[in-house]
Order: sequence, then C-alpha cells, then structure tokens
Amino acid sequence: MRKILSLVFVSICAVFLLRELIRGRFGDTVVGFLTGLFHLDYDDALYIYEITFRNNLETILAGAIIIAIIVVFRYSIRWMTEYFDEISAGCDALLDEKTELITLSPEMGFLELKLNECKNILEKRERDARQAEERKNDLVVYLAHDIRTPLTSVIGYLDLMKEAPDLPVEQRARYLSITLDKAYRLEQLINEFFEITRFNLHSIPLTRENIPLSFLLMQLAEEFYPILTPSGKSVHMDVPENLILPGDPDKLARVFNNILKNAAAYSFPDTVIEIRARKEAELIHITFTNQGPQIPREQLDVIFEKFYRLDSARSSEKGGAGLGLAIAKEIVAAHHGTISAESDKQGTTFSVVLPAI
Repeated sequence: MRKILSLVFVSICAVFLLRELIRGRFGDTVVGFLTGLFHLDYDDALYIYEITFRNNLETILAGAIIIAIIVVFRYSIRWMTEYFDEISAGCDALLDEKTELITLSPEMGFLELKLNECKNILEKRERDARQAEERKNDLVVYLAHDIRTPLTSVIGYLDLMKEAPDLPVEQRARYLSITLDKAYRLEQLINEFFEITRFNLHSIPLTRENIPLSFLLMQLAEEFYPILTPSGKSVHMDVPENLILPGDPDKLARVFNNILKNAAAYSFPDTVIEIRARKEAELIHITFTNQGPQIPREQLDVIFEKFYRLDSARSSEKGGAGLGLAIAKEIVAAHHGTISAESDKQGTTFSVVLPAI
C-alpha cells in the first residue's frame, strides 16, 4: 500500500511539474529550439509554441494524467499479484512439514504473524493427535492384556469343573467364587470403556442436590477400609460437617471414588491419605493427599486425558483400565469445576474445585 501511495504522489507531482514547465521556461526552450534549428523568426516560433503547447495545455495534461493512471494501475496490479503470490506461498507453507517459520515481505508483517500462529497451532494439534493415537494403541494392548487375564481364569476354572464333575463341594464353591470375581473384573473393565465413551460423546445429565460433603466423603472412606487395612493404610478427614456441596451426588461420588482408588493404589504402606475441604468465597476446594512415588511433571500434564495410563507396566490387578481420572475430569467439567494434580517427593495431591452455589 505504501508503494502504491508513493507512486500516486510521484505521478501527481509529475503532472503539476509538466504544467509549470509548459507555462514557464519550457516555452523559451521550445522557441529557442525552433529559431535555432529551422531559422524561424522569434514571433513565428512563439506562435508555433503557443498553437502546439499553450493552447493545448489541458489536452496535454489530460493525456499525462491518463498515462499516470495507467502506470499506477499497472504497477499496483503487479504489486498486488506479488502479494497474492506471497499469501499463496504462505498458505502452502502451513501444510509443509518443515518447522521453519513463514517469512513474508515487511508490508505483510501482520499476515506473517497470523500465518505463523496458525502453523504453530496446526503443528501442536498434529502432535497431540499423534500422541493420542499412540496412547489409544497402547490402551488397546493394555485392554487386551487386562481382559485376557481374568478371561483366561474364567475359562480355565469353568473347564476344570466341566472335566471334573465329581469335585468336592467346597472346592467347586471356591472355583465358582474365583470365577465370579474374575467375571466381575471383566464387567468393571468393559463398563469403564463404555462410560468414558458416553461421557465424551454426550452431555452428562446432572441431578443437582445439596450434598452434605462430610457425610459423602465419610461413606466413601468406609468403603475403602477393607482395601486399605491389609497394607496399614488409612484415611484422615478434615471436612467441616456443615459444608454443603451442590451437585449430582452419584456422579461426584464417582469422582471422589476414582481419586481415592488412585491414592489407595499408589500410596506407600502404613501411610495416611488426607482428605480436606474448605469453602473460599463462592468455591469449595477439596484435596486428596497421599504419600507415594512422585509423578513426573510431564505425566501430570496429561494424567487426566483419556487413553492415558499412569503406569504402563502395572498389572491389571492394581487398578482399572486407566480411565478413572479421565471420567472424573468429565464429571467435574460438567459441574463447571476444575480438577488438577501436584506431586513432589512427599507425595501427590489431587485438587477438585467446584462452585459453592
């Protein structure tokens, strides 16, 4: 645009300069040229000059203006074409796998900034999609392993009872009990995958109530007593009895249950899981702190993503399919809250922040 304006300004100046020349010294030069070359009298040369130039001044200026317009238009089209070529090249560079930044002319600085921003966003989305695909593939492998383990036990025990119909009643009952436990394990794994799919494809319907938070967390802690006691673990609560949390009790219980399950699985023996809650302004803060291995920073950033599993080497008996925290995030988001995690050498803290009204 600056080039075009500069060219217009130069053209206007040239037209005015031509006008002044024709009216001024240009006339003396033409008269002198005619008298010198053709040996004409001064009056005859002046007459020819006036007939040719002075009397046709408007026509000459009009022609000069037309020529200036043509020049400006031609160069404008040329410059605009160059800009369009740059824009086209910049758009092609968006799809280029090279990591170099897009470079345009200084006049296109604003567009260069926007194109580079889009390129960075596209590259990040591509990386995220590739990582999600890798995690999904890993999850399929884990799921196959998790399902195959209890399924093999179910088939083995059922086959054993089929081949030995005269088994003692006590032994048969024990085999049936083991088979039923493994079948429940299969059901749990399959339900987790169905739930994460449902939560991501549809909005989560909420049945809101005023929940006595202390009572809800106490119930959940009691349910984990048989799981925690054998390894010397316990739960300590610091939650005001009059603290009321608005929300869906069943779904929030699922959130707290998933966090407690994770804390129980990854805390050291003979340690205490701390549950605290407090109200600040219009928000309720709930924290679950356990003493266990430190979670690396890069894992904390993706721990709530679906298809992510904290410990890829763990056995299927230690936890679910790695979707509990992703489900918890979906439910908390439906309540317009946030969930996060922090970890250091002393342990890990999961924080849930929910609206108090």
